[in-house]
Amino acid sequence: MTKFDEATQAIRVDENTYDVCIDPGYAIGGPLNGGYLMAVILRAAVDASPFEHPVSQTAQFLRSAAPGPAQVRIEPLKAGRTVAFARATLVQDGVPQIEGLITTATLHDVEPVHAGEAAHPMPPLEECVKLPDPKPDSGMTLNAQMELLFDPPTIGWLKGEPTGRPESRAYFRMAEPQDPDPYVLALAVDALPPVVFSAGARGWAPTVDLTWHLRALPAPGPLTLLGGGRLISDGWFDEEVEVRDSTGRLVAQSRQLARVGRG
Repeated sequence: MTKFDEATQAIRVDENTYDVCIDPGYAIGGPLNGGYLMAVILRAAVDASPFEHPVSQTAQFLRSAAPGPAQVRIEPLKAGRTVAFARATLVQDGVPQIEGLITTATLHDVEPVHAGEAAHPMPPLEECVKLPDPKPDSGMTLNAQMELLFDPPTIGWLKGEPTGRPESRAYFRMAEPQDPDPYVLALAVDALPPVVFSAGARGWAPTVDLTWHLRALPAPGPLTLLGGGRLISDGWFDEEVEVRDSTGRLVAQSRQLARVGRG
């Protein structure tokens, strides 16, 4: 079991309740990464499902969950021959923190009928760069859990040279050797810096709603994350992320609605 597996572990209490422990190692300057929290919820939801894989997850971030003990409560809604639906709530001290819906099914290793091209070509791995290590007192513990190598123009904002477009692109893998699985993908879809940074914004950009879909089981090796946005307006922005595995196959896609950061 890897550190990430331990950090997302869900222990069954009864038919619809799971104990979890929110790990402080996935923080982004204080708040916890939304993708990590979604992976925690998924562990419980898949264990409670008759099917193997989480093909769709939607989460509304009602509050900012804190490190420490919590529970995931599962409410089954419907189960058919090929798909099941459930409502999942992350609760701390009796207060809902994240509410959402999860669809489970069993995916098979089949050739796609149609597969579109990547949204944007990535440069070779050796031409990509890391972000500087965060300061020890920054609270950015998430960085130590994963490795991101960025397409250089999409982090021009670090030097005060944003591209002016909402975009972020990087190669991704866990810091501890681990083949990607659906839970790693839940983290990956929310691992990029907010795409509004590249459009000139700064500050914590809290996610309000995030939906992602598992499209195929990923092959071993690094993932490619391609992020972009369509509209920044009135203090809101959207972010879409396309995840491809080491073979170039589309394995996950997401869309989130978030607030533009302040500061």
